[in-house]
This record gives sequence, C-alpha cells and structure tokens, in this order.
Amino acid sequence: MPERAEYGPPAGEVAVLAGVQSTLATPPAITVARAMSHFGEHAAGWVVLSGVGALLSRRRRREWLLVGVGAFAAHAAAIAIKLVVRRARPNHPAVAVNVGTPSALIFPSAHATSSTAAAMLLCRATRSPLPLAAVPLMALSRLVLGVHYPTDVLAGALLGEAMGR
Repeated sequence: MPERAEYGPPAGEVAVLAGVQSTLATPPAITVARAMSHFGEHAAGWVVLSGVGALLSRRRRREWLLVGVGAFAAHAAAIAIKLVVRRARPNHPAVAVNVGTPSALIFPSAHATSSTAAAMLLCRATRSPLPLAAVPLMALSRLVLGVHYPTDVLAGALLGEAMGR
C-alpha cells in the first residue's frame, strides 16, 4: 500500500465520497448508518420484516412473502455481478471506513440493490409509497460509512428497481 503522501488530493468519486463524509458523517449519523448496514446485511432485515408482515397480514401474506424473496434475489444478483466486476472498496486517506464489511467487492452495492427491491415490493404490500424513503437513506448510509462509491449505490438502486418490478 502506498504511503499517504503518494495518494494526492481526492479526485472524482473519492472527492465526492470525502465531501459526503465531511458534511454528513457525524457520530449520530454514523451510528444510524451502522444500524442500517446491519439491517441490510445479506438482505436479512428485509427477510425478517417480510416474515413478520406475512404473519400479521393474512390478506396480503403472498405480497409480504414476496418482499423477502425479492430482497434476497436482488441481493444474490448483486453478489453475482460483484464477482464478475471485482471493483475494490475505497482506499484513500480522505475516506474513513466506519463499518466492517464481509467482502472487499463493491459494485453494485448489495445493500442498495436489496433495499430498493424490498422497498418497491413493500409499496405493494402496504399500499403506500412510504417504503421508497428507505432507498436514498440506505444509499446515503453506504457513503457515510465510506464503503461504496456513489456509482456503486446508484447501480445497486437501478438493479434493485429492475428486480423489484
């Protein structure tokens, strides 16, 4: 790994990422982003939410179960693409990594992918557009935590949107 002096000033997506962090990465924001990260890890939170919804809503059980299936399928699709693309996580002194990750591969963001698919499917299950608010929040949390570039979360949201349809 190069010495810090060899990196130079942040540019491109690293500069955007560093800018987001310098503006938004306060201790409370990092705490919330970490909680969101744990919830979205391997789409597990969405799968649990799907199961709870299915138990509580007999009339819409199928739609609630589809939330979990869709989130898991979207997560799997993102992982398959990551294994092909093999883009590495940000590695610049201007970017603080604020959470551990199970993989060094980042494109597309599996959190953004599964969360977008789950949010779209939740809109159907709840008959409300409110779940879509989770999409930009999850995407932004990945930047606050310093584990994705902006294009990773954008690609993940687009893939999740396609999977949610």
